Amino acid sequence: MAIKDIPEYAHLTDQDVEEIAAKLDQIRADIEADRGERDARYLRNTVRFQRGMELTGRALIFGSQRRSLWWAGAGALGVAKIVENMELGHNVMHGQWDWMNDPEVHSTSWEWDNAGPSAHWKHQHNFIHHKYTNVLGMDDDVGYGLIRVTRDQRWRPFYLGNLVFNTLLMLGFEYGVAAQHLELGKKRKTEGDKLQFKKDLRDTGAKIGRQAVKDYVVYPTLVGGATRSRKGFRKAFTANVMANVIRNIWTNAVIFCGHFPDGAEKFTKRDMEDETRGQWYLRQMLGSANFRSGPALAFMSGNLSYQIEHHLFPDLPSNRLAEIAVRVQAICDEYDLPYTTGSFPVQYAKSWRTIAKLSLPDKYLRATADDAPETASEMRFKRDPNEHLTPTVDPRTGRRRGLKSALVRRRERRRGIAHLPMSQGERPAA
Repeated sequence: MAIKDIPEYAHLTDQDVEEIAAKLDQIRADIEADRGERDARYLRNTVRFQRGMELTGRALIFGSQRRSLWWAGAGALGVAKIVENMELGHNVMHGQWDWMNDPEVHSTSWEWDNAGPSAHWKHQHNFIHHKYTNVLGMDDDVGYGLIRVTRDQRWRPFYLGNLVFNTLLMLGFEYGVAAQHLELGKKRKTEGDKLQFKKDLRDTGAKIGRQAVKDYVVYPTLVGGATRSRKGFRKAFTANVMANVIRNIWTNAVIFCGHFPDGAEKFTKRDMEDETRGQWYLRQMLGSANFRSGPALAFMSGNLSYQIEHHLFPDLPSNRLAEIAVRVQAICDEYDLPYTTGSFPVQYAKSWRTIAKLSLPDKYLRATADDAPETASEMRFKRDPNEHLTPTVDPRTGRRRGLKSALVRRRERRRGIAHLPMSQGERPAA
């Protein structure tokens, strides 16, 4: 039932964890020392591209009485909204570009094209999600308070609607994110908490109202006035709806690929007790997942195809994550840690498979709560609860055998493939 001791689950010693932390700290120092004009140029080009796509989309919508222009306009505007949310808004509000001291792209001043206020999102995402990543009872992104994504969430009849709820969340994702900060199901006992909730509710309602007026009143009215037809208003209105739905579906898919496919582990609050920087790094590495991408897919995902690297260094420029990934993978190889990645369709399909599977009560599921693709604990590797997991050395190759090798051996045992046990030659790692 979720991981209780992260270093033990990872088959690492305390010294290993500190060594990994030092190597990752060095990566951070190297990137910070190398930030400069090419990074700033990347950001400026991204801003120009996003604004150009938005202007193009809105211009095409002016002629949207033709079906082809309606689709072209909605698609271009959807792309503009994706880039604004993913590669600009998300990353700017993480403080990735604060080093430039440009008030236009600073984390304290950016207000994104989304239903939720930026201030709410920064607290919910930057502070809570990134500090307590995948910690049950702390990180609300584990299921978004709506869907069951791990067996550590006790099954209730409500979860029979998992697939329906996720479909609705996907279509209206911006509103799901906006509502997340409000914690609508939480009981507020003190007067201060009640007043804060009312303020947050007003701020959210005001932001949703501004977005709705911009997308569904002002612009359609301009198009309708220019074309002197109700049909022009209607076409512009529906094109804006489609652009927002395109953005919502895409951002939902990217985020789910980074957090819910097989191998993105969950943790208990016990893991937070006296957590060192090295243990925090390790939790980010084990709790996140990547998907393979070329330059175009990486750009359209806000470079969150490198979710592992983003969680390790959330405030480093997104255009540097690809080069950081090479060094992170080398660390994973050195310490025999899994580096969870796959193609975009496969990672997304795994997320939906988990959501579908966990809509059912546990009695209908085959794997245990300690050894399932979406839920794991140290007990998946133990025969005795008192056994302590440590790295070993392969006597034939001299290579370290840690978590990655343990996962391979577990899969081989399931398939009935014989494997050399430690008692016949392996020795503890030095």
